[in-house]
Amino acid sequence: MSDKDQQEQGRTTQQDGQGNSGEKKEYEDVCFICRRPESKAGKMFHLPNNICVCDDCMHKTMDAVSQYDYQGMLSNPALFNMLNDQFTRKSDGDEGTGKEENQKGQAPKGFTNIGFINLADLGNDGIPRKQKIKKKSKEEKGKPILDIRSIPAPHRIKEQLDQYVVGQEHAKKVISVAVYNHYKRVATDTMDDIEIEKSNILMIGPTGCGKTYLVKTLARLLDVPLAIADATSLTEAGYIGDDIESVVSKLLAAADNDVDKAEQGIIFIDEIDKIARKKNTTSRDVSGESVQQGMLKLLEGADVEVPVGANSKNAMVPLATVNTRNILFICGGAFPDLDEIIKERLRKQTSIGFNAELKDKWDKEKDILEKVTVEDIRTFGMIPEFLGRLPVTCTLKGLNEEMLVRILKEPRNAILKQYQKLLELDEVKLEFSDDALEAIAKKAAQKDTGARALRSIIEEFMLDIMYEIPKDDNIGRVTITREYIEGTGGPLIDIRGNGYALEDKETGNPDTHTIIL
Repeated sequence: MSDKDQQEQGRTTQQDGQGNSGEKKEYEDVCFICRRPESKAGKMFHLPNNICVCDDCMHKTMDAVSQYDYQGMLSNPALFNMLNDQFTRKSDGDEGTGKEENQKGQAPKGFTNIGFINLADLGNDGIPRKQKIKKKSKEEKGKPILDIRSIPAPHRIKEQLDQYVVGQEHAKKVISVAVYNHYKRVATDTMDDIEIEKSNILMIGPTGCGKTYLVKTLARLLDVPLAIADATSLTEAGYIGDDIESVVSKLLAAADNDVDKAEQGIIFIDEIDKIARKKNTTSRDVSGESVQQGMLKLLEGADVEVPVGANSKNAMVPLATVNTRNILFICGGAFPDLDEIIKERLRKQTSIGFNAELKDKWDKEKDILEKVTVEDIRTFGMIPEFLGRLPVTCTLKGLNEEMLVRILKEPRNAILKQYQKLLELDEVKLEFSDDALEAIAKKAAQKDTGARALRSIIEEFMLDIMYEIPKDDNIGRVTITREYIEGTGGPLIDIRGNGYALEDKETGNPDTHTIIL
């Protein structure tokens, strides 16, 4: 093969590597400098020898070249000409040696500490190999991601939620219907030219009642992208903190930077009560009412430019346009002291006479949050425009001792089942008596932190058991008792094969022994 044919073949290969031949590329291009794939970095610049450079690195390189003054050479023409003469001049007294050094790519004697790199010395003729990072999706663009036939009915959604979440029947029913109607709206896009509005949800409930857990279970059931954001870090544009568009950027990252998939996802904004209007303040409320005003168009539906692969906008980060019209927003918050606002409103409705209600009637009401109205939330500090874009409001009940006992043992991934699975790996059976579960629930209710207190209590008394059991291979079963939870006794431990229990000496049984944990 002649040199000319080899050059033509190399030029054709180079053209195919750059994707200019018109064929669909099977793999993504990778930036030669920052090593990011095309899905993360955005548009690529194709250079000779299969070199791809992303838009960010290209701009950074051009800025660095334009700003660097080369130690004053550009501003001092005399110095620049003198160095240029030294470089082109041959070595004094040895012209052949200087010529050979120039051909090898090395600097002549005029440049003492400067050397040049020959790409041919790096192997493979200096041509970098094309990287194969990620196969491109072969799905046709425009194909609907959701099929109306694949959307589960509300009762099916609630059945799935019942397997993970205990209680909160009304909240699960409200969420199931709202989500089902929302995704019917997304799948059909219109019904007889009647545009269906979006059903964003506002969840109100005390801490530890399962607001975040409900949304996580819902997203796993529907297999849609989910982004969980915290409203406490949001500030008005131009101030230190996360911009309001950052919640959409998190959803885009959860959808693997697929805009079409992200536009049909769910965004859960937790601690929404923390952006309420601040009272008795003279400073600018950059993290309160201003955030509510900035979220209005986001909740209603608008085209938002969000950075790809970053938290904030800047000149070096590519932007993607996401339409929030079909994104379901679920806002949740504990709204502390909202119960006092509700009680104050109800006390004003009392009258005088035989049928009048006592003012202290609502002081002992446990489910006072169920009587919440929009006026109460406005009094708390939420602006009416914001509440108008959250038409569905559901309240969650606080957890009592009975519900805490059910949370311990009923859900599919209950805390007790997790520890039983851990001890099964050591071939030990773990059991809990009913009295022990009631004692755990009583301790958790006293902490007033909801279901989160259960984990801390169980971790405390299971520490010694998890530490001591691997020491003895003869232990076959451990039963947690109420006395062990309250600190007045120990657990029942059965030895493998002997069939007798090791209890406290106070029982008087001659076949018992004391196990100190």
